Amino acid sequence: MIFTVVGARPNFMKAAPIHRAFERAGISHGLVHTGQHYDEAMSKVFFGDLGMPRPVIDLGVGSGTHAQQTAAVMIGLEAFFTEKKPEAVLVVGDVNSTLASSLVTAKGGIFSAHVEAGLRSRDWSMPEEVNRIVTDSLADLLLTPSPDGDANLLAEGCDPDSIVCVGNVMIDTLLEHLPKARDLNTPQKLALTPGNYAVLTLHRPSNVDDPATFRGLLDAITAIAAQLPVVFPVHPRTRKQAAAIGHDLDAIPGLKLMDPMGYLEFLSLTSQARLILTDSGGLQEEAPTFSVPLLVLHEETERPEAVEAGCARLVGTDRAGIVSPVIPVGARAVVGTRVTGTRVRRGGRVHFSGTVRPSEPGRGIAIQKRRDGRWITVAGTVARPGGATFAIYGKTIRVRRGGLYRVFLGAGSGATVPNVGRTIRIRTHR
Repeated sequence: MIFTVVGARPNFMKAAPIHRAFERAGISHGLVHTGQHYDEAMSKVFFGDLGMPRPVIDLGVGSGTHAQQTAAVMIGLEAFFTEKKPEAVLVVGDVNSTLASSLVTAKGGIFSAHVEAGLRSRDWSMPEEVNRIVTDSLADLLLTPSPDGDANLLAEGCDPDSIVCVGNVMIDTLLEHLPKARDLNTPQKLALTPGNYAVLTLHRPSNVDDPATFRGLLDAITAIAAQLPVVFPVHPRTRKQAAAIGHDLDAIPGLKLMDPMGYLEFLSLTSQARLILTDSGGLQEEAPTFSVPLLVLHEETERPEAVEAGCARLVGTDRAGIVSPVIPVGARAVVGTRVTGTRVRRGGRVHFSGTVRPSEPGRGIAIQKRRDGRWITVAGTVARPGGATFAIYGKTIRVRRGGLYRVFLGAGSGATVPNVGRTIRIRTHR
């Protein structure tokens, strides 16, 4: 029998399509839950949301220090694997359960595979980075989500025959469940307007354990929430740390606190947001799929493809870096930007329309395209006053090559200031 070890929220979404693939192939497969995430809403509900079977065993290790948690998982898995004698074990992601399982299989001579191998932030202060590197050094089969993962592993001297690029299994789950998630209408149930709120997640130890960093982040969120409603499903760890520094999250105007959500409920919320602010690796993978702009609250990322494509921005933990893309100086965000026809013949024309609310008159408006890692203005627009708004009307551009496009506001002296409207991917065909 083959087992897949899961322990934390992102693991479940990655394990779901793997389990179904084994079922279709007629291969005996079971899930081993370490219990690393122990809150009902954070863990067990995902099995119901994703239609996965109950795990063969739940080790129930719960919380603790990194050493305590890793050791508890190792002890439980060693006993379980000794009894069951699996043919192979799959681990997913980069949590402590991933590391613990890799150590147990390596010492026990059990064939192991790492799903999502090769991701690197090159930040050794992140526990996840340590987990990734050790796991990849121990696994027999390295299953990468993207070509940069292959390149990282080859640079570290891994056997090329052990590396297989399989794509992102987490997105398989997202695409399968997105229609069902949107049918839940989570924003409306929370009295929110789709496309007119932000979603925040915050839980990394480097962000919430350091009081000065955490206070700075909350200061930035306070400024954003004053302009745009921010929904914050609070991770148990984050809630605990906020209380420890004496910060009353309930007192921040515009910040809507929520308990952790199930997968479908949260997907319904994030997929209809105007903006996502996060230090979560999983959301960095998901947000570009449903075209919601994302700000990464970290100095480095192990998922650079979204940043390189212009779908996400690394803003760090400095207040100015976080606030400026959302509340630009001299301009407010583009509202309701639309583009008609996202698939056109080469040389065909695409029409842009929508409204903007500049904070002062005379601001230029431009359409930009992502090219060679930068945003290049491809067309200025004609704007006319419309009370509190300026209208982008009748603007049509000729598209010779597909790519990412967005609308920008000029901010004086020829400079541009980004908005938080949606980035649009236009595809061309012959």
